[in-house]
Amino acid sequence: MRQYFILFIFGLLTTFSSCRTDFDTVASSGNLKFSRDTVYLDTVFKNIGSGTYQLKVYNTSKDDISIPTIQLKNGLNSKYRMTVDGMSGNNGKIFNKVTLLAKDSLYIFIETTADITDADPTDFLYTDQIQFDSGANLQEVALVTLIQDAVFLYPKQNANGTKEKITIDNKPVDGFYLDENDPVNGNELLFTNQKPYVIYGFAGVPENKTVSFQAGARVFFHANSGLYVDNKASLQISGAVSATGKLENEVIFEGDRLESLYDNIPGQWNSVILASGSKNHSINHLTLKNAITGLSIKSPDNTTIQIKNTQIYNCAEYGILAQNAHINGENIVINYAGLAGLSCVYGGNYVFTHCTFNNNWQNTSHFAVSLSNTLAGMSPVSNDLVQATFNNCIIYGSSTNEFNLNKSTNAAFVYQLNNCLLKFNSSTTNPDYQFKTDALHYNQIILNENPKFYNVSQNKFNIDNTSAAFAKGNQSYNIPQDIIGKTRTSPPDLGAYQSAVFAK
Repeated sequence: MRQYFILFIFGLLTTFSSCRTDFDTVASSGNLKFSRDTVYLDTVFKNIGSGTYQLKVYNTSKDDISIPTIQLKNGLNSKYRMTVDGMSGNNGKIFNKVTLLAKDSLYIFIETTADITDADPTDFLYTDQIQFDSGANLQEVALVTLIQDAVFLYPKQNANGTKEKITIDNKPVDGFYLDENDPVNGNELLFTNQKPYVIYGFAGVPENKTVSFQAGARVFFHANSGLYVDNKASLQISGAVSATGKLENEVIFEGDRLESLYDNIPGQWNSVILASGSKNHSINHLTLKNAITGLSIKSPDNTTIQIKNTQIYNCAEYGILAQNAHINGENIVINYAGLAGLSCVYGGNYVFTHCTFNNNWQNTSHFAVSLSNTLAGMSPVSNDLVQATFNNCIIYGSSTNEFNLNKSTNAAFVYQLNNCLLKFNSSTTNPDYQFKTDALHYNQIILNENPKFYNVSQNKFNIDNTSAAFAKGNQSYNIPQDIIGKTRTSPPDLGAYQSAVFAK
C-alpha cells in the first residue's frame, strides 16, 4: 500500500507541475524589453551564411507571461532564421505560445543566408523584423544585413566526389589554377575593383602567367585557402595611395569572415606563396591581414621582388617568410606575428628602407626581425646571406629582444643596420650584438627608446615629434614619400610614416 500511495502522490505532483504554466501565466501585455532595438548582422556575401547574433528579451513584470507569437514579419519567406530559447519553431520563422517567467529573460539567436537579389537595390540592405504578439500589443525588433555581391573562385568537384587539387611543396591540396578564359568569370588572372573576390582552396597562377590586382581590389580568403604563384609565374599588385580612411585604392587581402568579431583574428586563411622559380613580382599598396603567414617567398629566381607601401598584420606565424629571396622593401609595416614579423632564412639578398617592423604578439617568444643563413632539411644546410641591409627602419615590439641573428660559419652572413631604432634590451658579450661598438654592422643605432606609436593595438604606427624616431634618419637613404603618400622632411623620420601631430 505504501508504494501505491507514493506513486499516487508522485502522479499528482507531476500533473500539477505539467499544468502549472496553463494556470499561472497571463497574456503578454506588450511591455517586453529588449537588449537592442535593431540587430545588425554585419556584412555577408550573397548566399553565404552569416554568423549567429543574439537578442535578449526581458519580462520585467511580476507575472509569468505567455507571448502568443514570436515571428519574422516576412514569415516563411524570410531569409532570416531564429531559435528561441533553444526551440526551432516553424522552420525558425514562427513560434507560438512562448512562456517567459516573471523577472526572467530568454535568448533569440538569429542567422541569415540571402542573395543580392533579396536586398534593396539602392543600398544592398536586406531587412526584416522580429514581431512579438500582434495588434495593440505588437512590438518589433529590426533586422538589418548588408549583402555583398562577389566573384566566387573555388576548386571544381570531380565526378567521383573529390575536389580539384594542385600540388604545393610536393603535397596535393584543395585548389585550382586561375583561367584567363574562364567561361563564367572571364579573365580570372585579372582582379579588378568592380566586385570583391572570395577564394576557396588555393588559387594557383600557372607557369608563365601573371596574376594582376588593380587598385581597389578586395580579396577574401576562406579557411585554409590562399594564393599560389607557381614556377615561372608572376604576381603584380598595383594598389595606390588612398584619399580616405576607407583605403579605396589599396589592394586588401583578408579572411572571408566579415563580422567585426573577426577583424583581428590571426590564422583565418593560409598564405600568399611565391614558389621556387617564380619571377618578376611587384607589390605596391597591399594590406594583408589575419593569415597564417602573410607572404611566403620560397627561393624565387634571382630577380628582385619589389615590396612597397605594404601593411601586414595579425599573422599566426610570420608576416613575411623569405627563403633565399631577393627583396627590395620600402615603407613596409608589419605587426603581430606569432613567430616573427620578418624572417629571412637560408640566406638571400635584402634591402629594407623606411620600414616599421613591430611585433606585439601576446607571448614573448617572438621577434620583429630574424635573419638566418641556415635551414634544416636543406642541402647544403647553409646558404650565403649576401646582404641584409636596414636603412632608416624601426625594429621594436613587446618582447625584450626583437632582433635575432642565427648565423652559420659555413656560409656568408652579411648584414648592416644604418640609422635604425632597435629594441634589444639584454646585455650580451656575443660579438654579433655589439650595437654601439661594431661599426661594421651598426651605424647610428637608437637602442631601446620608445618610438611612441599612435596606437599599436589598432595597427596605427604613426609618430609625432616626441618620438625617439623623429628626424633621426639619414637623408642619403630617404624615400621621398611615406606609406600614405606624405612628403618626408629632411632629415627624415625613421620608419614607414612621416611624423604628424596626432589628432585628438
